[in-house]
Parts: sequence; structure tokens; C-alpha cells
Amino acid sequence: MTPRVWVTGTMIAAGLLLPFLGRGVYGQTKGGGTPTPPSTGGTTGTTTPGRGTTTPGTTTPSNTNTPTQNQNQSIPQPIFVSGRVTLEDGTAPPEPVIIQTVCNGMPHGEGYTDPKGYFGLELGSRNSVVQDASEISSFSQIANPLASSTSGNALSTGSGNLGPGMGANDPERRYLGCDLQAKLVGYRSQQIPLTGRRPLDDPNIGTILLHRIGKNEDGQMVSAVSLAAPKDAKKAYEKGMEAVKKKKWDDAEKNFEKAVEVYPKYAAAWYELGMLQMGQSKPDMATSYFKRALECDAKYLQPYLQMAVIHLMAKRWQELVEVTEKTVRLDPFDYPQAFFFNSVANYNLHNYDEAEKSALEAERLDTRHAFPRVIYLLGLVDIQKQRYEDASKRFKAYLKLEPTTDDAATVRSQIEAIDKITATAK
Repeated sequence: MTPRVWVTGTMIAAGLLLPFLGRGVYGQTKGGGTPTPPSTGGTTGTTTPGRGTTTPGTTTPSNTNTPTQNQNQSIPQPIFVSGRVTLEDGTAPPEPVIIQTVCNGMPHGEGYTDPKGYFGLELGSRNSVVQDASEISSFSQIANPLASSTSGNALSTGSGNLGPGMGANDPERRYLGCDLQAKLVGYRSQQIPLTGRRPLDDPNIGTILLHRIGKNEDGQMVSAVSLAAPKDAKKAYEKGMEAVKKKKWDDAEKNFEKAVEVYPKYAAAWYELGMLQMGQSKPDMATSYFKRALECDAKYLQPYLQMAVIHLMAKRWQELVEVTEKTVRLDPFDYPQAFFFNSVANYNLHNYDEAEKSALEAERLDTRHAFPRVIYLLGLVDIQKQRYEDASKRFKAYLKLEPTTDDAATVRSQIEAIDKITATAK
């Protein structure tokens, strides 16, 4: 009998309550309000600090110094990070790798790995890194307050200082919107969010995987077709996005509709219309808009990710298999949750070999355990294959990562039942 878990009044076969993919839907006041993502009992996309490491000592500014005119200006404490960079097979990169922070689309070299891929550095100290042309080019944009990043958001010069968060006294804002990544020609790096990182946080950020860029991997989070939109269509789209920021949903919808009227191939505008429908709890209408977006640009990843959420919530397992297969074909590296969702769908279709294959891929890519329930799912697959000892180990590993999860009691009872079975067999 398939193990099942009831949580918050919703039952999904295999006992898996899953998070939304991508960014959240727009919270609208009409049509039933904002749908609430199901709880996972833990993190859904944030970086899990490394475990079992010692935080390097930090120097706290003394408050006993003689008062000066700058006494009220707090001295920022250093933020250390450490970890390892590996290729997907777990081996060290073929050469030392540059560790970069990327803030507002601007890369900045922070340090290097050793020959085995390990690194430990203080952010912002420059660590004798020779900056490459891409960073110099990015810094040159700061001179123009209207310069835009690749995402289309205007860069802010702030206090006029270079670097992330300079001039901001709040430690949690020093790297707001910044990521940590590795740079090696011919490879794409996982990105570690730095937003909210504080000086006394565990410096160990875990493993950063490098994925060799292949010819058949060309999915994009930004629609290339949309970049060709004429001026009037872009203007309407930008007005729509401004209305979204102000939560003026009707105005946003009108502007996005105008954008696709002027330029019917505006995939990004069709996508935003779909997001508005999701905010009104109209998944079928949202799906129709997402499909229109994909008709315009079949390599646009965002609609696939949101359609996966819709199929998951509706328990349309075959459709979920199909859309997640398309997602991972376009991008087999950046979205471990797509493999996770594919595994859930295959499990519910009793395709246990495929479920295990996808779950193992999700586990391999999820180096920071943002989706710990994949471990629980693998335990369920072990049960189906009568690998009871393996199932018990996976359930225990899941509880170690998520000791306070809502279904902890159920998982513990499953472990007890499995352990009795294995004890009797011996």
C-alpha cells in the first residue's frame, strides 16, 4: 500500500507537499485572493548554511574608544565564506576557479579555489584577484545612473561607492540581491544567494557545481523573442510591470493586453498575463496564457515552471511528467526542483525506475538541501523496491534535515515499522 501523509487538509499521494517553482504569483484582491503555496516543513529555496564547521573569528569594534566625530558610523564586520567547487561528477575543476559575487548583474572577483576546488575568503577584501574585462565593463555602467542591467532593472548608484551594499550599515543589506558563483570558461555555475548573510553566519556554503555547457541546452529565463518587441509594445509592457509593483492589477492586465495586441509574439507579456490569472486562482486561464507564451518562444523556461506547479496542484501526473521533461531538456542543471516534480509524477504513475532516476538527479543537484523531501521520496521508492534498510536510512536522513517537519511523527512511525520488518527478516 502506498504510504500517504495528511497535512493541512490536503493529501498528495506519496506524502509529498511541494513548493511553488519560480517566483510567486501576483497577490490580487479579486477572484479569491492569493493562493498559498503548500508547506514543505522547511526551506523552499533559501541557502541552508553548512553544518559542522567552525565560524572564523571576527573582530568586534570596541565601544571603549575615545569619542570621535565618526563614532556613530558603524564599522562593518567581515563576512567569510568557504566551500568547494566541483564538476558534476564530483571531481575538482581542471584549474583554479575564480569565486565571484554578482550584484545587480555586475560580477566581481573575490578569490580563487585551491587545486582541489576548495576556497575560503572574506567578501569584499578583493583577495588579490585580477579583475577581468567583464567586471571593468560592468563598473563603467555605474557612471550612468540610467544604465540598466541585463534584467532591465536600473542600477542604483546609492552613495556612489563601488561594490555590493557599500554605505549600508545593516549587515543583512550589504549583499542584498547578490549571489556567489564560480567562473570557469566553458562551464555554468550554480549560484548561492547572499541576501541576508550576516558576519556570524556559518561560512560554509557547501558545494558549488559547475556544469559543462552543451549544444542542446538553450533554455532561457528571459524570452529572446520578447527582446525583439517594438517600442510601443515594450512601453506597454513596462507600464504593466510598474502597475504590478504598485499592485494595480487591473492596470497591469490592460497594459499587458495592449503589449500583446501590438506585438502578438510578446512571450513575456503573455507570461505576465498568466501570472495575473494565477493570482486570481484561475489556473486553467493561466495555463492558456502560458501556452500562448510558449507558442511564441518554446525555449522560454518560466511558463514551463509555472505550468508544472498547476499540474502538480491538480494532480495531473502525466501532464506534469511531460512539462518537467521539457524543462530539464532545456536546462538540466539549474532547477533540481524540476527533476523533483518529475519524480513525484512518475511515482504516482507507478513508474518507480523513472521516479528514482529523477529523484537521484534532484538530490545530486540540490547541494544545499533546499528540497529535503526528495530524500523522503527516495525512501518511498526504496519501499516499493523492498529495500527496507535503505528506506529507513533515507527517512532518518530526512528527519535529520527537517526535525520539526509537520509529518515528523508519521515518518518516525514508518521508520519503526520498517525497522521491525528488517529485524524480523534477520
